[in-house]
Amino acid sequence: MKAIVHHTYGPAGLLELREVERPRPADDEALVRVHAAGIDRGVLHFMTGLPYPLRLAGNGIRTPKSPYLGRELAGVVEEVGSKVTDLRPGDEVFGIGEGTFAEHACAKAAKLAPKPVNLTFPQAAALGVSGLTALQGLRDHGRIEPGRHVLITGASGGVGTFAVQLAAAFGAEVTAVCRTSKTDLVHSLGADHVIDHTREDLLGAQGKHRYDVILDLAGNPSLSRLRHALTPKGTAVIGGGETSGRWLGGYDRQLRASLLNPFVAQQLKSYICTEKREDLLVLKELCEAGKLTPSIDRTYPLAETAAALQHLEQGRARGKLVVVPLAPTTP
Repeated sequence: MKAIVHHTYGPAGLLELREVERPRPADDEALVRVHAAGIDRGVLHFMTGLPYPLRLAGNGIRTPKSPYLGRELAGVVEEVGSKVTDLRPGDEVFGIGEGTFAEHACAKAAKLAPKPVNLTFPQAAALGVSGLTALQGLRDHGRIEPGRHVLITGASGGVGTFAVQLAAAFGAEVTAVCRTSKTDLVHSLGADHVIDHTREDLLGAQGKHRYDVILDLAGNPSLSRLRHALTPKGTAVIGGGETSGRWLGGYDRQLRASLLNPFVAQQLKSYICTEKREDLLVLKELCEAGKLTPSIDRTYPLAETAAALQHLEQGRARGKLVVVPLAPTTP
């Protein structure tokens, strides 16, 4: 099979398309013929090996432990492990696997769910990591409720485009932050108000507005600015805002938020998305109910994966980018 490989950390230009051996599923895994693979920002970290603690976490100190990249996928099950009882060959699925920039990839059965019937494979592939990150940030950490005033930074990105739709579906009044060229997209997703951060203060009119919940996905605002934009009992959920720092890459802000949180009335939270089927099924139901639609900027053939990652790194994407190893079929 064909797959994208990288044997050293570095820029997207080092990625290669090669013929490699097809993987075999473990007892609790399924082998999926990949029809589409979503790109989330985490791929950039695994590609570059930055920030450095990522390498210490088991991904390889000097060189990548695994040469394969990509986690979000949608496709058709071809084989299942001996302990998998709820999937069978021929099932159309989406979710999270390993090495999904390839014609085949393995995934834990517990991280796969039936593909939403009204979505194409590229749309379904965009849901995995980014959809879960948006859902859990708002629902579990932001405790979003109808009528609450919610601000979403990075609203035009992969996670942000899901977050805007989810916040609107939960009945919140949504203010979204993005750049000029993307305001039309964010409005179309259901935002009540849009702040163009190239023309206005990132958190809105120099702090004149107060929000019950801020889902901070981009821009790296200071904790003091986040707190100033919150209501006295509001919650800021930090889910992004990476910097180019080689050691912490912006995660120092999340650490400081955790240290400060016990001493203030507002809630300052950070989180890492939990990859579980139960929430993939929630996303499936929302999509089939017409409340959530993945926003795809563009798709790329497998051979152009490097170009897709460069497009994401440059901040030009409007929504999600998707790699299509195989020609998608009609759902």
